[in-house]
Amino acid sequence: MAKKENVASVLAFEKKLVPSDGFMYGTTWEGRNDTVSPLKLKEKSVRGTISNRLKAAIKNDPLKLNAEVEKPNLQRVDSCALAPEQDTLKLSFTLKVLSGVEQPSACNSEVFLASYSAAAKGYIEEKGFTELARRYATNIASGRFLWRNRVGSEKLEVHVKVSNSDEAWVFDSTAFSTRNFDASTTELEALAAKIADALSGKTSFLLLEINAFAQIGKAQDVYPSEELVLDKGNSKGGKSKILYHINDVAGMHSQKVGNALRTIDTWYPDFETLNVGPIAIEPYGAVTNLGKAYRNPKVKADFFTLFDKFAQGEKLESQEEEHYVMGVLVRGGVFGESGKE
Repeated sequence: MAKKENVASVLAFEKKLVPSDGFMYGTTWEGRNDTVSPLKLKEKSVRGTISNRLKAAIKNDPLKLNAEVEKPNLQRVDSCALAPEQDTLKLSFTLKVLSGVEQPSACNSEVFLASYSAAAKGYIEEKGFTELARRYATNIASGRFLWRNRVGSEKLEVHVKVSNSDEAWVFDSTAFSTRNFDASTTELEALAAKIADALSGKTSFLLLEINAFAQIGKAQDVYPSEELVLDKGNSKGGKSKILYHINDVAGMHSQKVGNALRTIDTWYPDFETLNVGPIAIEPYGAVTNLGKAYRNPKVKADFFTLFDKFAQGEKLESQEEEHYVMGVLVRGGVFGESGKE
């Protein structure tokens, strides 16, 4: 068993996959490489209907029900759509891949640091981040980061270029599944090798310029990130949906792009039987929209249980567990052991 007293109480790792915000543009499929225009948000005022669950006293009384549904559900919302002559969405962002995962950004235990660094270097020498890099590359090639904008697209294409280099690849995203990582092409392996070299320290860093094109149809809605409004004290009369923009250009949060890129965890318990598909790398396998943590500490599948063993030189039961632990470290976070129980 790992000796808990050897775990650092102050322990933090900086993320090694650093995406920028995504910028959204409108274009046509034929002119996607030539002419694009920034997409701007528009405000709509709509009159909706009451559609929430009602109390039994109301729904079982026809008069009260009629009175309730007659009330107008007035809303002000942000929306975003292509122009009438445009049929293609362009999403642009950059991705920086950094090395140095074997060195925490903060650690207050020399004993723990020495054992962890040795374990991480062993993983790098033996595995070289090849499996993780191939999965990150697949998520780039498949356009997973388009999220809802990917659904119902007639054509999907992702252009990837290495900054300050002539190296570039074009991927037909429809050839890649978002349910598995089985696809393999020459271009995909070349991109994965670049990412692996950066993560393992063979190169100090990698900067990728990524442009995705989705042919979704003329004047169709597109879906930027939605803002989380925490202060609702003065929300009366305010918007019920606020979309994200950068200098008036519709955008996607870097956190949302990053979540898509690290949706590589197919190693959690019951993956084969649950039919959920890959989930984002998280310490407890949390999927908030499903309200579930797929890596329960009770079955010793969570990050902290595995990391405590891995970092102190114990052999994990499988390579998949090692990939998962290193994937969380690439994600970054604060993982110190609290002195309180």
